[in-house]
Amino acid sequence: MTAYRVRPGSQEEKVGRLIIAAVLLVVLPGVPFGNFLIYPFTILTTWFHEMGHGLTALLLGHGFEQLVIYADGSGYAESAFYSAPGALPSALIAAGGPIGPVMAGSALILASAREKYWQPALMVLAGVMALSVLVWVRSVTGWIVLPLLAGALGYIAWRGSDWLKQFSLQFLGVVGAMSMFRDWDYLFSESAFVGGRMMPSDTGAIEEALLLPHWLWAAMIVGVSGLMIGASLKYALNREG
Repeated sequence: MTAYRVRPGSQEEKVGRLIIAAVLLVVLPGVPFGNFLIYPFTILTTWFHEMGHGLTALLLGHGFEQLVIYADGSGYAESAFYSAPGALPSALIAAGGPIGPVMAGSALILASAREKYWQPALMVLAGVMALSVLVWVRSVTGWIVLPLLAGALGYIAWRGSDWLKQFSLQFLGVVGAMSMFRDWDYLFSESAFVGGRMMPSDTGAIEEALLLPHWLWAAMIVGVSGLMIGASLKYALNREG
């Protein structure tokens, strides 16, 4: 029988790494201690989500007051408005949450395609995470988990082998991309419990601002997210070398 070897850097290897990352995310919750192992990445997707809200508010000229992450993986970002926000800015800030993790995941998958970006991408992610803890995070869960993640990413960027740097980017990229499926029920709900309080969901907030039903906005977000993920995967998998 002839042995088949995958050429380093080949499309087969790239596809294989991404499949392994996706399988780990799907399988880990079902194995002993799997939920414990995947817990930091659950917190990470919440961080991506809430940072999406907060940074969108900043980009639109408003304030980002605080980011709270609860132990169950839920959370919220609190923005400050220096003037009454219009309907469109309010909708964009609400949409920044569900789209944020997908944007981050797509960017990390793109960075994994070129070796020169492996270390800088990991360092930037670790730095932004650490900065957010100092400036915006206001919860014990965030104060514990996020610095540990930032430290681990910084160590991998500085001392990790090349395959570990690339796989880390791919794994985190898939984490961000697949967060859309984790939050599927929330995305298609008009409201949800966060921190023991009933609050409008992101798509519910968009509905309040722009009137069209929340499920339509959810479908549009899924469509835009799918295009971003597909484009990043196409580039990363088709690029040679």
